[in-house]
Amino acid sequence: MAQYTRIQVTETMKNTGIVPLFYHEDITIVKKVIQACYDGGARVFEFTNRGDYADDLFAELSKWVTDNLPEMILGVGSIVDAGTASIFIQKGTNFIVSPILNPDIAKVCNRRKISWLPGCATLSEINYAEELGAEVVKIFPASQVGGPDFIKSIKAPCPWSSIMPSGGVTPEKENLNSWFSAGAHCVGMGSKLIIKNDIGAYDYKSITSMTKKSIKIIASLK
Repeated sequence: MAQYTRIQVTETMKNTGIVPLFYHEDITIVKKVIQACYDGGARVFEFTNRGDYADDLFAELSKWVTDNLPEMILGVGSIVDAGTASIFIQKGTNFIVSPILNPDIAKVCNRRKISWLPGCATLSEINYAEELGAEVVKIFPASQVGGPDFIKSIKAPCPWSSIMPSGGVTPEKENLNSWFSAGAHCVGMGSKLIIKNDIGAYDYKSITSMTKKSIKIIASLK
């Protein structure tokens, strides 16, 4: 069962401004990455559903986060159908992120009052997602969809829309400024934040530092 309400998820995303996203088949690595992001100030984390038995990994992660990182809101991404959404809801996800707009996922999430962030690429899709109950919509891949100018164009006629770009977001101030000045609610960031060192291992200290730096930059832009 989700530990956080849809409004809590939405507000925490807005307050911190960043949603790290990551998947790895080694749960020890995932835990270290989540811890590094948490130490850097992140309070929302998206575990992406991209490998075999990802739901089993998530079940253990959900318990671990609850016991060890009490302020972290853990959710799952890359969900494309209602059945998979149901599995992760049973395993404690606080939110569902999808690269597509699937109304069947909305029905499942709404029944359990789970925050749902569907992937949209047009104003019509965003409007339909909001009609289905989405508080925040994801634009993906954000750079290819139209970048910051796309968000600015959407917010002009629909200033109430809350949009999370994912894909093409980097930790640099210039990049973050372009998204938030356009009106982004928060940003999703993966490989540009979850970085590796010169020998190809995840650099947890740098991840913490980069997370902290990104959150500080975002706070200065609000």
